[in-house]
Amino acid sequence: MNILVIEDDLRVADLIHRGLQEHGFTPTLAYDGLSGKKLALQNDYDLIITDIILPKMDGLDLCKQIRQTKPELPIIMLTALGTTDDKVEGFDAGADDYLVKPFEMRELLVRIRALLKRNHKTVNNTGFILRFADLEMNLSTKIVKRGTQEINLTPKEFKLLEYMIQNPERVLSRVEIAEKVWDTHFDTGTNFIDVYINYLRKKIDRDFEEKLIHTKSGMGFILKNK
Repeated sequence: MNILVIEDDLRVADLIHRGLQEHGFTPTLAYDGLSGKKLALQNDYDLIITDIILPKMDGLDLCKQIRQTKPELPIIMLTALGTTDDKVEGFDAGADDYLVKPFEMRELLVRIRALLKRNHKTVNNTGFILRFADLEMNLSTKIVKRGTQEINLTPKEFKLLEYMIQNPERVLSRVEIAEKVWDTHFDTGTNFIDVYINYLRKKIDRDFEEKLIHTKSGMGFILKNK
């Protein structure tokens, strides 16, 4: 598996490089955003690991530009910033996972393997259409409709709704959503899952009389009608 690591801290970059090699991966290093973007677009990688604060181009802009041509390429963001707003900003840019420094190499490896496994499954599910009530998701074209109205979702909003529509009429806890949608452990000190649920509500429910996304106090969230 080929992994591109974009990190300007030479010590951190070297540690990640050695750790990946020791576990059978083939890492390539870039030390600034522009070099990382060039490598990402010109070569085939199975996954990208990028810092957010980088010289020449930051990780958020880098992620957005990579997403334009390689929407399915898994991306893990590394940063010393761990607030809810920071995480939401990273996910909105197109990151699949978010790891706060300092971290242990074994945690990074768990995230990598989870993303590679999930990405393999996604490729094999293209062309599938999910439906609930008057809501429809096309996993191939990424088009979401409620009735005749097309709804534009970010990649993370899409993944969250996909998981909810695959598990209708069932309360989904924040822990489960964090593990299944973000492939991460839920941090009780942040509320980024609630933030994304609210994003979905505004797009899926706000303009419709019947609400589909509901909160079960102290338990989680459920997709149901009536």
